[in-house]
Amino acid sequence: MIIGGLQKSSLLDYPGKICAIVFTMGCPLRCRYCHNPSLVLPNHFPAPIPEWQVLEFLETRRTKLEGVTISGGEPTMQKDLADFMATVKGMGFSVKLDTTGVNPEVLRAVVMDGLADYIAMDVKAPFARYQEVCGVPVDANAVRKSIDIIRDSGIDYEFRTTVVKGQLSESDIVEIAKSIGGAKRYFLQRFRSDVTLDPRFRKMRTYSDAEFEQIRQSAAAHVLACEVR
Repeated sequence: MIIGGLQKSSLLDYPGKICAIVFTMGCPLRCRYCHNPSLVLPNHFPAPIPEWQVLEFLETRRTKLEGVTISGGEPTMQKDLADFMATVKGMGFSVKLDTTGVNPEVLRAVVMDGLADYIAMDVKAPFARYQEVCGVPVDANAVRKSIDIIRDSGIDYEFRTTVVKGQLSESDIVEIAKSIGGAKRYFLQRFRSDVTLDPRFRKMRTYSDAEFEQIRQSAAAHVLACEVR
């Protein structure tokens, strides 16, 4: 895989587990609020980290780490994603996959082959607004397929949306919640403005705690659990 970063330990990224995070390079989307632009824009890509170095590091952490999160970028763009996931699982780690859901057939194969123990999918916007929020044309049917694949997979999962106040309204969030209706977990993520793909978004803000609570309650009517983080 083309790996652009490695976080050696995290207590937050894999629910209930201490994990390492492997960041892949490349993403077909151009979300202006993205906080990993160096993994999205080819002219900002860092020097790749050899896959063997990552695996060598994981080998030394078998007794210290419980899981490995594969994030990005968009990991499903990597042609050897399945091989990497199988290797990591073979080392005894639980594997979490972060995805935008734009490649449902890759996601289906991952599920069918039992390569993921947890999947986190970003649902960017109501389907009618996907191109506007993501900055490029997006196949909304592909996103719908990925949602269905994840809900029906039997694998532990979550859906999540990064919320920029000037970009998504309460009604937008409710529409997203309806599109994942009955989902086990839906997280509303506070937008961080410290690093963004579009520099203009560094002046943007997210909702207040009180506003988020109102939005959370509205969205919670359509999913099993909704939280703000």
